[in-house]
Amino acid sequence: MTAVYIHADNIVSPLGFTADENFRQLVRSVSGIKQRPGGTISPEPFQASLFDDIPQAGEQYTRFENLLIASIGDALRESRVSPADPRTALILSTTKGNISLLETEPFSSSLADRVSLHTSARLVAEHFGFVNKPVIVSNACISGILALLTGMRLIQSGQYDHAVVAGADVITRFVLSGFQSFQAVSSSVCKPFDAARDGINLGEGAATIILTSDKQYASGIRLGGGATSNDANHISGPSRTGEELNLGIGRSLREAGLSAGEIDFISAHGTATLYNDEMEAKAINLAGLQTVPVNSLKGYYGHTLGAAGLIESVITLRSMKENTIIPTLGFSTMGVTQPVNVCSSLLQQDIRHSLKTASGFGGCNAAMVFSKE
Repeated sequence: MTAVYIHADNIVSPLGFTADENFRQLVRSVSGIKQRPGGTISPEPFQASLFDDIPQAGEQYTRFENLLIASIGDALRESRVSPADPRTALILSTTKGNISLLETEPFSSSLADRVSLHTSARLVAEHFGFVNKPVIVSNACISGILALLTGMRLIQSGQYDHAVVAGADVITRFVLSGFQSFQAVSSSVCKPFDAARDGINLGEGAATIILTSDKQYASGIRLGGGATSNDANHISGPSRTGEELNLGIGRSLREAGLSAGEIDFISAHGTATLYNDEMEAKAINLAGLQTVPVNSLKGYYGHTLGAAGLIESVITLRSMKENTIIPTLGFSTMGVTQPVNVCSSLLQQDIRHSLKTASGFGGCNAAMVFSKE
């Protein structure tokens, strides 16, 4: 099977506009989550990681599109891949896209087209001169990992040599109120896997990973395998057993040709909700990975929705390159029923193989393995 390598990457977040700047902030335990005053997004104050300013590519682009353009642009500057190459794919992941326009504009047929994800994808593709029609992935909070998996499969199928995979989401009144309706938003900085956890914080951000089958473009890490699964349990409640996420993990390991004992690090979804963290802990145990160091980055970025899988994957890649595991901000006391080796302080160790997991509404799960060459 064709090997797929990491070529270049980027993160644009309230912590910085490059992957390196973001990683350095995490090493210093800097969080982008702050208390935000009541106003347009929420009548009451709330905790979130939001931009004060974002790069502007032009007045014709929305905040969502500007984030994608900023992230893709930085990754392409570090890349030898050309958008004009017919062997280069563009894949975009998001959960909500431009839905904020429905809050500020009167409804019309032109607004319906402007809100559509295919419109944003076309504008972003045209901005960079991509010659291929972009692919859109929108599957709740596994969108970022699923987009990477889609890019890997398109390259392995021989349709493309390279794939620019980018994701972004912005926080709006619609998004925040939806999570508030589930009583899932914490009034303090979230605490993944902790006994005192009481919900998520939301966050804005974008990330890009450029994939390639050309080994001379490789940066030293490849995608070893990936898989998705579904709980078929509940529209908003995850599996109570973790068996379905474990299924995705097992398939990813087999595709990568690895055993559980060869995984050195797990970047978990870790939303800090009662049910998600419990489900992930059960899945990790079912997979035989309970002694492997695990972290969640939600205490730094909040939940960035369609960008989360990509942002957290980029940090995983940086962790592998620097053999440094970022601690789980907010964690102090184990709060799940199954043993999990949650990293609570900066950890230096050799990392050859990493596992990234994600889960989302509708029971979707995804897992991906990254390996050093």
